[in-house]
Amino acid sequence: MQLRSLQARLSGLLMLASLSGAAVYAGITQWPLPELLSWLRHDPRLGAHLPTLPGISGGLLASLLVLLPLALWLGALVMAPIRRLLRALEGAVASYRDGDFSFSISADRRDELGELIRMHNALGQTLREQRQHLVQRELLLDTVVQHTPVSLVLANTQGRVAYANIAARHLFNEGRSLNGLDFGELLLNVPEALRRAVESGEDVLLSVPMDGAEETFHLSQRLFRLQGRPHKLYSFRRMTRELSRQEVATWKRVIRVISHELNNSLAPISSLAHSGAELARRGDMARLPGVFATIGERARHLHGFIAGYASFAKLPTPQPQAIDWQAFLDSLALHCRFRLVGTVPDDPGWFDKAQIEQVLINLIKNAHEAGGAEDGVTLSLAQVGHDWRIEVADRGPGMSETVLAQALLPFYSTKRAGTGLGLALAREITEAHGGRITLANREDGGLRVSLLLPAKS
Repeated sequence: MQLRSLQARLSGLLMLASLSGAAVYAGITQWPLPELLSWLRHDPRLGAHLPTLPGISGGLLASLLVLLPLALWLGALVMAPIRRLLRALEGAVASYRDGDFSFSISADRRDELGELIRMHNALGQTLREQRQHLVQRELLLDTVVQHTPVSLVLANTQGRVAYANIAARHLFNEGRSLNGLDFGELLLNVPEALRRAVESGEDVLLSVPMDGAEETFHLSQRLFRLQGRPHKLYSFRRMTRELSRQEVATWKRVIRVISHELNNSLAPISSLAHSGAELARRGDMARLPGVFATIGERARHLHGFIAGYASFAKLPTPQPQAIDWQAFLDSLALHCRFRLVGTVPDDPGWFDKAQIEQVLINLIKNAHEAGGAEDGVTLSLAQVGHDWRIEVADRGPGMSETVLAQALLPFYSTKRAGTGLGLALAREITEAHGGRITLANREDGGLRVSLLLPAKS
C-alpha cells in the first residue's frame, strides 16, 4: 500500500487555489467576460445599460471575493483530519496520565497522519504489555515478600506503617494488619531489647525472650525514597535455628580438631610409654632419657594446644588506655621484625596494650611465614576519621577468594599444624575493642591485614 503524502495533498490544494484565482482574474479581464460585454454592446437596447470593463484592481478584487471562501473551505478540508487527530491525542495523553493504556485511535489513512496514528497505537500496545508484565512482577514480589519468614515493616517519616508482611503482622500485632498504625506505639508491646535496638538506628544481632524461650534476631534498618518520599525499612530476621545449626557445626569442628590433635599426641605418648616400660624391664637405662624427653615434648605441645583454646574461650574484657605510639612500637619491635611505613602519629592511641600487641605479633608472624621477602613485612599507622588504622602487609602469594572468605572463622587453617585460632583471636580482640579487621590481597602482590580501632572520643 503506497502512502499518499500529506505535503503532496497540501501542494495540490494550493495549486488548485492558485489556478482558480488565475482563472477568475483572466475570465474577468481577458476572456470570456470582455468578449461577452463587447458583443452585448452591439445591441442598442442593452448597450447603454452595460457596465464598463473592470480594470486590474477590479479584477483582483473580484478574484479575492471568489478565492476567500474557496480558501476557507480548502483550509477547513485540510485541517479537519488534523483537528480530529489532535483531539484523539489529547484524550490518549489524558488516559496515559491516569494510568489507562487501553486507549487507541482508529483511522484508515495512508499519509503521515496515518503513520503517526499507527505509531501511537503501537506505543499504547507496548505500554499495555509493560504494565501487564509489571503487575505480574509486582504480584510475584508481593507473594514472595508476604510469605518470607523475615518480618518486614515499611514506615514513613511520621512513623506510620505503610507496608508490613505476614511475619511482621504476627510479630507485632497478633496477625492483624499494621497499615496506618504508629510503629512507635507497636514497639511498646515488644520486649525492651527489641525496642532499644530499633531506636538505636543500627544493624544489630540481639536476643529477646519470647513465648517462654529466647529468640535471636538480626535487625537491619535502611533509609530509601519511595514515590519521591523518604521511608525506612525494618527487617527482623529470626536467627535462632540458623545460629543453633552453626553452633552445632562449630562444636563438631572443635571436637574433630581436638580429637585429631589429642590422637596425634597421645598415640606417640602411649607408644613411648610402652617402649620405656620394655626398656626398663630389660635394664636398658641408657635409652630411657630420650624416651622421657620425647614424651615431655609431646606433652608440652599438647599443653600449648589446649592453652591456645583456653585463651580464645577466656578472652578478658579489654581495658583501653592512652597509648604512646612510639613506645608501643619500640615494645613491639622486641618481639618481632617489621619495617615501619610512614610517620609515627603524635596523638595517642586508645586500646588494651597487651591484647593489641598480641594481635600484631601474630599478624607479623603470619606475614613472615607467608614466604615473601623479610623486609617486605611492613606496618603502617594512620588516623581515618574517628578510627586508628593499623595495617600489616607482606609480599607473599596472598590468599585465594575462598580462603579470604573463611580465614577469620575459628578453627579454619590452611597450615598442616595450624589450629585456626590466630586470625579468629585477632578478630575477637579487635571487635571487643569496638573495631573490625579486614583482609585483602594487594594489587602488586601480597596480603594486607587492616585493624580499625576507635580513637578515644
